[in-house]
Amino acid sequence: MDEGWKKDLAWIIIAVIAVFLFQFGLKVALHTDSPLVIVVSGSMEPVFYRGDVVLLKGITEDNIDDIHVNDVIVYKRPGYRYPIIHRVREIREVNLGGKREKCFLTWGDNNWAPDPPYPTPYGMVPCVPAYAVEDKALLVFPKIGLIPLEIREALGLG
Repeated sequence: MDEGWKKDLAWIIIAVIAVFLFQFGLKVALHTDSPLVIVVSGSMEPVFYRGDVVLLKGITEDNIDDIHVNDVIVYKRPGYRYPIIHRVREIREVNLGGKREKCFLTWGDNNWAPDPPYPTPYGMVPCVPAYAVEDKALLVFPKIGLIPLEIREALGLG
């Protein structure tokens, strides 16, 4: 009976190590710092709901051509706390400082209008420039992030 707690502790430690190894493996395999993210808003309903976990693949200059109309991308927007995960509705080209760059017109499936113009060092553009895109959604795991999301919000952490 005295040894029972040691076995339980060993299993907990093994489980924690396994989770960290799994997360690290996903980071390496998918070339992103955040391979699993929790959806925090309802802007992509009915595809993604609050609390769903989305598996992401990193996007760089080398694989930006992997993004197509109807793909769901993650991008950072100046002044926003969290990255935005929205659907690509159109792919354009814009002139940024004399250079032609891909630009993605995006909006959430549950939104009635496209995302607002994006601020760049060269002025506002009507779409998300390629340099702002971080990831592409691959797969969704429904609702498995709801409890951590609720706990974070209850503690005022997010």
